[in-house]
Amino acid sequence: MNTSSYLIRRATPFDITAVVALEQDLFTDPWDEEGFGDALKYYQELFFVAVENGEILGFICGGMENTGEETYGHIMNLGTAKTMQRKGIGGALLRRLELECMVRGAGGMQLEVRVSNSAAQKFYRKYGYTQVFVIDQYYSDGEDAILMMRWFS
Repeated sequence: MNTSSYLIRRATPFDITAVVALEQDLFTDPWDEEGFGDALKYYQELFFVAVENGEILGFICGGMENTGEETYGHIMNLGTAKTMQRKGIGGALLRRLELECMVRGAGGMQLEVRVSNSAAQKFYRKYGYTQVFVIDQYYSDGEDAILMMRWFS
């Protein structure tokens, strides 16, 4: 059982520096301040942070996409501090973004994940996501991505 007293709230411009620092600690090809700033500018209602005692423990940012046939949420980035992983924070952030996307009319969620990131793939499968297809050379270093989706109905 998790006894942490963290709060999930919408991100603000004041959170970006801490989110970037967390991102740089977690990923080999991290987003920069401009990338997170753009996410906040265009999808402020879909950018959440988990905070405890003023410290950001994790974040998730997403967007909405409309194909003309279907509207779905898109998980653009998710990260949890290394010391806080496997304590439910990532899942709570994921569920919060899913709920917001559902309220906004999404029929499902999609994301891309590195083919080498088996831990992330396992995490998303735990929450009902399945592999749809592979995108060749999706990442800047040439690595392929797996597109995963979860339909709400």
